[in-house]
Amino acid sequence: MWALRAAIVFVAAIVVAAGVFFLLAWRSEIPEDAAAAEASFAPDLVAKGAQLAALGNCIACHTVPGKPAFSGGLAVPTPFGTIYSTNITPDRETGIGGWSEAAFQRAMNEGVDRNGSHLYPAFPYDHFTRVSEEDNRALYAFLMTRAAVKAEAPENDLQFPLTFRPLLAGWKLLFFDRGELEPDSGQSEAWTRGRYLAEGLGHCGACHTPRNAFGAEDRDRNFGGGEAEGWQAYAINKDSKAPIPWDEQSLAFYLRNGWHEFHGVSRGPMAEVTGNLSALPDSDIMAIATYVTSIMGDPTPERGQKAAQLREQFEGDRLEQTADSQSSLVSASGTGSGEAIYIAACASCHEGRQRQPFGGLNFELSTAVNAPNPQNIVNIVLFGLPPADGEASAVMPAFRHLLNDQQVADVLAYMRERFSEEPAWAGLVELVANTRSGAHKVTVRPSDGIERAPHNVGAEEG
Repeated sequence: MWALRAAIVFVAAIVVAAGVFFLLAWRSEIPEDAAAAEASFAPDLVAKGAQLAALGNCIACHTVPGKPAFSGGLAVPTPFGTIYSTNITPDRETGIGGWSEAAFQRAMNEGVDRNGSHLYPAFPYDHFTRVSEEDNRALYAFLMTRAAVKAEAPENDLQFPLTFRPLLAGWKLLFFDRGELEPDSGQSEAWTRGRYLAEGLGHCGACHTPRNAFGAEDRDRNFGGGEAEGWQAYAINKDSKAPIPWDEQSLAFYLRNGWHEFHGVSRGPMAEVTGNLSALPDSDIMAIATYVTSIMGDPTPERGQKAAQLREQFEGDRLEQTADSQSSLVSASGTGSGEAIYIAACASCHEGRQRQPFGGLNFELSTAVNAPNPQNIVNIVLFGLPPADGEASAVMPAFRHLLNDQQVADVLAYMRERFSEEPAWAGLVELVANTRSGAHKVTVRPSDGIERAPHNVGAEEG
């Protein structure tokens, strides 16, 4: 009798728990709006939406190279499988042509689509929930005025039970903090605007913050460094390894132009970001720089002193004199395998007279050489930096057909020892081999990014 009662209580508890979970997970369908795709929008609202779409880098995730812009289908690798981005053109059958503004607002604010299905957080609604209703309206206007493209995204390739979308309601309970940011009255207007842009549509933390075992950002290590498309997104907090610390002016210049004389050129996914940010006004670029550098904080006196020495060494006309003297010293002492490769393949550009963005960054200024993870510099040595289409841009040859795995590891080990005070990297040969073979997948793009080099990446809107 006792066992029967216990079983009844257990079953009842399961039923109640299932009912509670269903109530938490269920979202209603928002009816299709047949007239949405034909709606007219004020030109200034569409123009504002274009800037916001550029800030959100929407084209990057929602465009397959070689396919029309925003038509979806891009494979987004995750530790849990592959998720394919959706079509966000105003096609009624395969895109968002039947979405009302209310449906769009809910997707941005809650991570729920028009049909009531929870969206995977590969769509960074944990950031987009910070976006105001007014800005979402402008973004909606922009997307609904793009060319409609009939394109069905492939089915996601995820392991069970992650294919059961209601489970995402549990993920949201644990990791999703819905709603706009609370105001901070102690901060400047520029800082407040920068936080809104960086933490909202800019979703900087989606790449630059490490993630936990459940794929959620580790908020205790905000901006502490992450990964995107086979590249390391550097720490942009107090743990930044930039030899010359970023300040507002240098970061704003980099975000505007895609390069800086003391920090090099943007590459990988960051090239798309800086390419798209060219659509934003200077005030917004400076606001983002104000906010991000506030998180980095002031450098220690020791780091500040070393940075001042580097500035003195590489600033302005002194660069040419320094390059001449360093190149001659290197040539005179090249004896080891890594050093010999460096002299033959690297020194003429990276210790030459040509300045940024077309010359190679001197490695004494390189974050990649000082980073705890060598993945980025492995990527750039193997795959280089392809040229932009029809425009002057930074380029670098790919060395994967000229250097074997051991030779790449040797030259990187030499560079780490010569140009950095950080400990030697471990496992370089294996890392190079996995990157070369494709076991570690890497996206390679020109430094000018997706909008400013459309033919290189195939992201044309036609």
